[in-house]
Amino acid sequence: MNLNARLVYARIIIDRFHIVQLVGREPGNARISLMKNMNDCHCREYKILKAHWRLFHKDSADLEAARSVYLQGVNEYMTQQNALDLIVKNHPQFEKVCDAYQDVFNALKEKNRERLIDVLENYRRSGQNMDTAISILKKNMTAVLNSVEYDFSNGPVEGINRRIKSLKCSCFGFRNLDNFRKRIALIRS
Repeated sequence: MNLNARLVYARIIIDRFHIVQLVGREPGNARISLMKNMNDCHCREYKILKAHWRLFHKDSADLEAARSVYLQGVNEYMTQQNALDLIVKNHPQFEKVCDAYQDVFNALKEKNRERLIDVLENYRRSGQNMDTAISILKKNMTAVLNSVEYDFSNGPVEGINRRIKSLKCSCFGFRNLDNFRKRIALIRS
């Protein structure tokens, strides 16, 4: 019996972590290219881009819009939403990248298949690196949609692999392979 006969109902699922990682890299790349194109490195926009890069990766629902906080580096009190709006209103290309990231992130978070299809199909090319990321997701549309539809994830396996690698680094090898296997069994339990 061949493999295709055994795996008739198998589905390919891309892990949600890897989708978010692929799309999440692009606001950072766009931010860095925007900073390189700025002439004045002492302006407020540059300082926000440099010191508060986490704001561009934060979920838009979690941004603080009412309470002003002291933004280190910018040296003034401002809400997180105001800091983000200050950058976005002057740089529409950067806004498109951030909006696409937020749309994909929220569709995956809500596990909304229709919204994810809508985001990927209606994306307008902007000449940024986000175009490549979205085209990769479009090319693998069925696997991406399966990641929203099913709850499977390789997160636990990745966690076990990380623990085994850290064990190998900290122990600098074992004389006996059985001792190494026993130690792995202790970690997993």
